[in-house]
Amino acid sequence: MTFFILKEYCVYIIYSLSLDKFYTGYTSQFEKRLAFHNDVARNNIWSKRGQPWVKNLLICDLTKSQALKVEKQIKKMKSKHYIKQLIEDSSLVEKLKDKFC
Repeated sequence: MTFFILKEYCVYIIYSLSLDKFYTGYTSQFEKRLAFHNDVARNNIWSKRGQPWVKNLLICDLTKSQALKVEKQIKKMKSKHYIKQLIEDSSLVEKLKDKFC
């Protein structure tokens, strides 16, 4: 019997111009998640304050466990500069993925 590990999760970084802040999360359905962040009626979490949010970076092809670890690493850095580096340099994203894959 062969088992496959499905890699269907993404870590996302979205940006709010009104707050000048990035928001990092993970999901298996990015478009639905972004729509939730921008939904005035349904969004009751912190990100409601920053609407509208726009996509800045998607790190895909991850298992749920990997996505959680990548998200945690990005949040642990607590750095807008680090996030901007990830957005600008795809080799840094690959290094980050390799660290947890």
